Amino acid sequence: MRKIDFHSEIKKISAFLKDYLLASGHQKYIIGISGGIDSALSAALAARAIGKGQVIGVFMPYRGSSPASQKDAELLCKHLDIECLTIDISPMVDAYFDVHEQDADTLRRGNWMARVRMCVLFDLSVKHRALVLGTTNQSEFMTGYFTQHGDAAAAVEPIAQLYKAEVWEMSRALGLPEKIINKVPTADLWEDQSDEQEIGISYPELDKILWAIRNMDDLESFDQGHVNNVYKLIARSAYKRIPTPMPEEPCSL
Repeated sequence: MRKIDFHSEIKKISAFLKDYLLASGHQKYIIGISGGIDSALSAALAARAIGKGQVIGVFMPYRGSSPASQKDAELLCKHLDIECLTIDISPMVDAYFDVHEQDADTLRRGNWMARVRMCVLFDLSVKHRALVLGTTNQSEFMTGYFTQHGDAAAAVEPIAQLYKAEVWEMSRALGLPEKIINKVPTADLWEDQSDEQEIGISYPELDKILWAIRNMDDLESFDQGHVNNVYKLIARSAYKRIPTPMPEEPCSL
Protein backbone atom coordinates (compact mmCIF):
# COMPACT_ATOMS: atom_id res chain seq x y z
CA MET A 1 0.00 0.00 0.00
CA ARG A 2 1.04 3.58 -0.54
CA LYS A 3 2.34 5.83 2.20
CA ILE A 4 0.48 9.11 2.66
CA ASP A 5 1.51 12.26 4.50
CA PHE A 6 -1.85 12.57 6.22
CA HIS A 7 -1.28 16.02 7.68
CA SER A 8 -0.49 17.40 4.22
CA GLU A 9 -3.43 15.50 2.74
CA ILE A 10 -5.78 16.96 5.36
CA LYS A 11 -4.64 20.47 4.43
CA LYS A 12 -5.09 19.73 0.72
CA ILE A 13 -8.62 18.33 1.11
CA SER A 14 -9.62 21.18 3.43
CA ALA A 15 -8.42 23.77 0.90
CA PHE A 16 -10.30 21.94 -1.86
CA LEU A 17 -13.54 21.93 0.14
CA LYS A 18 -13.21 25.61 1.01
CA ASP A 19 -12.47 26.69 -2.57
CA TYR A 20 -15.20 24.47 -4.04
CA LEU A 21 -17.85 25.88 -1.70
CA LEU A 22 -16.79 29.45 -2.42
CA ALA A 23 -16.91 28.87 -6.18
CA SER A 24 -20.36 27.28 -5.93
CA GLY A 25 -21.93 30.34 -4.31
CA HIS A 26 -23.23 28.26 -1.40
CA GLN A 27 -22.63 28.95 2.27
CA LYS A 28 -22.55 25.59 4.03
CA TYR A 29 -22.05 21.86 3.72
CA ILE A 30 -24.74 19.42 4.82
CA ILE A 31 -24.00 15.75 5.41
CA GLY A 32 -25.79 12.61 6.47
CA ILE A 33 -24.25 11.47 9.76
CA SER A 34 -24.57 7.73 10.30
CA GLY A 35 -22.38 7.26 13.35
CA GLY A 36 -19.79 5.58 11.12
CA ILE A 37 -16.23 6.49 10.25
CA ASP A 38 -16.73 7.71 6.67
CA SER A 39 -19.32 10.37 7.47
CA ALA A 40 -17.31 11.27 10.56
CA LEU A 41 -14.19 11.98 8.52
CA SER A 42 -16.04 13.89 5.79
CA ALA A 43 -17.76 16.07 8.39
CA ALA A 44 -14.49 16.68 10.24
CA LEU A 45 -12.72 17.76 7.06
CA ALA A 46 -15.57 20.13 6.18
CA ALA A 47 -15.58 21.67 9.66
CA ARG A 48 -11.84 22.18 9.41
CA ALA A 49 -12.20 23.72 5.96
CA ILE A 50 -15.03 26.21 6.50
CA GLY A 51 -15.67 26.33 10.24
CA LYS A 52 -17.90 24.27 12.50
CA GLY A 53 -20.78 26.75 12.26
CA GLN A 54 -21.07 26.15 8.53
CA VAL A 55 -21.52 22.37 8.67
CA ILE A 56 -24.86 20.65 9.32
CA GLY A 57 -25.03 16.98 10.25
CA VAL A 58 -28.29 15.09 9.69
CA PHE A 59 -28.95 11.75 11.37
CA MET A 60 -31.74 9.88 9.58
CA PRO A 61 -32.67 6.68 11.42
CA TYR A 62 -35.14 4.05 10.32
CA ARG A 63 -37.16 2.27 13.01
CA GLY A 64 -34.85 -0.74 12.71
CA SER A 65 -31.65 1.30 13.06
CA SER A 66 -29.30 0.48 15.91
CA PRO A 67 -29.65 2.80 18.93
CA ALA A 68 -25.84 2.80 19.07
CA SER A 69 -25.74 4.58 15.71
CA GLN A 70 -27.63 7.55 17.08
CA LYS A 71 -25.38 7.74 20.12
CA ASP A 72 -22.30 7.69 17.89
CA ALA A 73 -23.78 10.33 15.57
CA GLU A 74 -24.49 12.57 18.55
CA LEU A 75 -20.99 11.89 19.89
CA LEU A 76 -19.44 13.00 16.62
CA CYS A 77 -21.52 16.17 16.30
CA LYS A 78 -20.68 17.10 19.87
CA HIS A 79 -16.99 16.36 19.27
CA LEU A 80 -16.95 18.57 16.14
CA ASP A 81 -19.38 21.09 17.69
CA ILE A 82 -21.54 21.12 14.56
CA GLU A 83 -25.31 21.42 14.25
CA CYS A 84 -27.05 18.06 14.37
CA LEU A 85 -30.56 17.39 13.07
CA THR A 86 -32.48 14.13 13.49
CA ILE A 87 -35.13 13.11 10.95
CA ASP A 88 -36.86 9.74 11.25
CA ILE A 89 -37.32 8.31 7.75
CA SER A 90 -39.55 5.42 8.89
CA PRO A 91 -42.86 7.01 7.78
CA MET A 92 -41.42 7.84 4.34
CA VAL A 93 -40.05 4.35 3.79
CA ASP A 94 -43.04 2.46 5.18
CA ALA A 95 -45.51 4.54 3.17
CA TYR A 96 -44.23 2.92 -0.02
CA PHE A 97 -43.54 -0.65 1.08
CA ASP A 98 -46.62 -1.10 3.28
CA VAL A 99 -48.92 -0.09 0.44
CA HIS A 100 -47.17 -1.21 -2.73
CA GLU A 101 -44.36 -3.70 -2.10
CA GLN A 102 -44.94 -5.61 1.12
CA ASP A 103 -42.81 -8.56 -0.05
CA ALA A 104 -39.70 -6.50 -0.83
CA ASP A 105 -36.48 -8.02 0.50
CA THR A 106 -33.91 -6.30 2.72
CA LEU A 107 -31.74 -5.23 -0.22
CA ARG A 108 -34.55 -3.33 -1.90
CA ARG A 109 -35.59 -1.77 1.37
CA GLY A 110 -32.00 -0.81 2.15
CA ASN A 111 -31.53 0.83 -1.24
CA TRP A 112 -34.79 2.72 -0.76
CA MET A 113 -33.64 3.99 2.63
CA ALA A 114 -30.38 5.24 1.14
CA ARG A 115 -32.25 7.12 -1.59
CA VAL A 116 -34.78 8.57 0.84
CA ARG A 117 -31.93 9.87 2.98
CA MET A 118 -30.36 11.57 0.00
CA CYS A 119 -33.73 13.11 -0.96
CA VAL A 120 -33.94 14.58 2.55
CA LEU A 121 -30.41 15.95 2.32
CA PHE A 122 -30.93 17.56 -1.06
CA ASP A 123 -34.18 19.16 0.11
CA LEU A 124 -32.51 20.56 3.21
CA SER A 125 -29.57 21.73 1.12
CA VAL A 126 -31.91 24.18 -0.60
CA LYS A 127 -33.27 25.45 2.70
CA HIS A 128 -29.81 26.03 4.16
CA ARG A 129 -28.03 27.08 0.93
CA ALA A 130 -25.71 24.15 1.43
CA LEU A 131 -23.92 21.61 -0.73
CA VAL A 132 -24.48 17.93 0.02
CA LEU A 133 -21.23 16.37 1.20
CA GLY A 134 -20.54 12.76 0.22
CA THR A 135 -19.05 9.96 2.30
CA THR A 136 -17.95 7.33 -0.24
CA ASN A 137 -14.38 6.00 0.04
CA GLN A 138 -12.26 4.43 -2.72
CA SER A 139 -12.72 0.86 -1.45
CA GLU A 140 -16.51 1.17 -1.69
CA PHE A 141 -16.36 3.08 -4.97
CA MET A 142 -14.28 0.44 -6.76
CA THR A 143 -16.33 -2.51 -5.52
CA GLY A 144 -19.71 -0.83 -6.04
CA TYR A 145 -20.56 -0.98 -2.36
CA PHE A 146 -22.89 2.01 -2.49
CA THR A 147 -26.42 2.75 -3.64
CA GLN A 148 -26.65 4.42 -7.02
CA HIS A 149 -28.51 7.73 -6.62
CA GLY A 150 -28.48 7.03 -2.87
CA ASP A 151 -25.44 7.49 -0.64
CA ALA A 152 -23.36 8.10 -3.79
CA ALA A 153 -25.49 11.10 -4.83
CA ALA A 154 -23.59 14.08 -3.49
CA ALA A 155 -22.35 17.45 -4.71
CA VAL A 156 -18.78 16.69 -3.70
CA GLU A 157 -16.89 13.62 -2.45
CA PRO A 158 -14.02 14.59 -0.14
CA ILE A 159 -12.72 11.08 0.68
CA ALA A 160 -13.42 9.10 -2.50
CA GLN A 161 -9.68 9.00 -3.24
CA LEU A 162 -8.91 7.31 0.10
CA TYR A 163 -9.02 3.57 0.74
CA LYS A 164 -10.82 2.41 3.89
CA ALA A 165 -7.57 1.81 5.79
CA GLU A 166 -6.53 5.37 4.92
CA VAL A 167 -9.87 6.69 6.18
CA TRP A 168 -9.10 5.11 9.54
CA GLU A 169 -5.57 6.53 9.60
CA MET A 170 -6.65 10.05 8.64
CA SER A 171 -9.41 9.93 11.26
CA ARG A 172 -6.81 9.15 13.90
CA ALA A 173 -4.63 12.00 12.65
CA LEU A 174 -7.60 14.33 13.12
CA GLY A 175 -8.26 13.00 16.63
CA LEU A 176 -11.77 11.68 15.98
CA PRO A 177 -13.35 9.64 18.79
CA GLU A 178 -11.80 6.15 19.08
CA LYS A 179 -15.27 4.71 19.69
CA ILE A 180 -16.23 5.66 16.14
CA ILE A 181 -12.89 4.68 14.60
CA ASN A 182 -12.92 1.22 16.19
CA LYS A 183 -16.55 0.26 15.55
CA VAL A 184 -17.45 -2.48 13.06
CA PRO A 185 -18.18 -0.85 9.68
CA THR A 186 -21.87 -1.10 8.82
CA ALA A 187 -24.41 0.73 6.69
CA ASP A 188 -26.95 -0.08 9.44
CA LEU A 189 -29.68 -0.79 6.90
CA TRP A 190 -30.84 -3.89 8.75
CA GLU A 191 -30.07 -5.67 12.02
CA ASP A 192 -26.55 -7.09 12.46
CA GLN A 193 -25.41 -5.87 9.04
CA SER A 194 -21.64 -5.75 8.46
CA ASP A 195 -19.86 -4.25 5.45
CA GLU A 196 -17.09 -6.83 5.44
CA GLN A 197 -19.54 -9.71 5.74
CA GLU A 198 -21.48 -8.43 2.74
CA ILE A 199 -18.40 -7.76 0.64
CA GLY A 200 -16.92 -11.12 1.60
CA ILE A 201 -13.48 -9.87 2.59
CA SER A 202 -11.90 -7.71 5.29
CA TYR A 203 -11.18 -4.09 4.41
CA PRO A 204 -7.42 -4.37 5.04
CA GLU A 205 -7.10 -7.25 2.56
CA LEU A 206 -9.52 -5.63 0.12
CA ASP A 207 -7.47 -2.44 0.08
CA LYS A 208 -4.25 -4.32 -0.60
CA ILE A 209 -5.81 -6.27 -3.47
CA LEU A 210 -7.34 -3.12 -4.98
CA TRP A 211 -3.99 -1.36 -4.74
CA ALA A 212 -2.21 -4.29 -6.37
CA ILE A 213 -4.77 -4.38 -9.20
CA ARG A 214 -4.43 -0.64 -9.73
CA ASN A 215 -0.67 -0.91 -10.02
CA MET A 216 -0.71 -4.19 -11.96
CA ASP A 217 1.31 -5.86 -9.21
CA ASP A 218 1.68 -9.59 -8.63
CA LEU A 219 -1.42 -11.03 -6.96
CA GLU A 220 0.01 -14.49 -6.21
CA SER A 221 0.52 -13.75 -2.51
CA PHE A 222 -3.20 -13.13 -1.95
CA ASP A 223 -5.99 -15.63 -1.39
CA GLN A 224 -7.05 -16.33 -4.98
CA GLY A 225 -10.68 -16.76 -3.98
CA HIS A 226 -10.62 -13.23 -2.57
CA VAL A 227 -8.85 -11.89 -5.66
CA ASN A 228 -11.48 -13.42 -7.93
CA ASN A 229 -14.24 -12.01 -5.72
CA VAL A 230 -12.76 -8.51 -5.94
CA TYR A 231 -12.51 -8.72 -9.73
CA LYS A 232 -16.17 -9.78 -9.86
CA LEU A 233 -17.22 -6.90 -7.61
CA ILE A 234 -15.35 -4.41 -9.81
CA ALA A 235 -16.83 -5.83 -13.02
CA ARG A 236 -20.41 -6.09 -11.73
CA SER A 237 -20.42 -2.48 -10.52
CA ALA A 238 -18.71 -0.86 -13.52
CA TYR A 239 -21.98 0.77 -14.63
CA LYS A 240 -22.16 2.65 -11.32
CA ARG A 241 -18.89 4.47 -11.99
CA ILE A 242 -19.70 5.99 -15.36
CA PRO A 243 -21.92 8.99 -16.22
CA THR A 244 -25.43 8.16 -17.37
CA PRO A 245 -25.03 6.87 -20.95
CA MET A 246 -26.74 8.67 -23.81
CA PRO A 247 -26.72 8.31 -27.59
CA GLU A 248 -24.21 10.26 -29.66
CA GLU A 249 -25.13 13.57 -31.28
CA PRO A 250 -27.81 13.24 -33.99
CA CYS A 251 -26.63 12.75 -37.53
CA SER A 252 -26.84 15.93 -39.59
CA LEU A 253 -28.66 16.00 -42.91
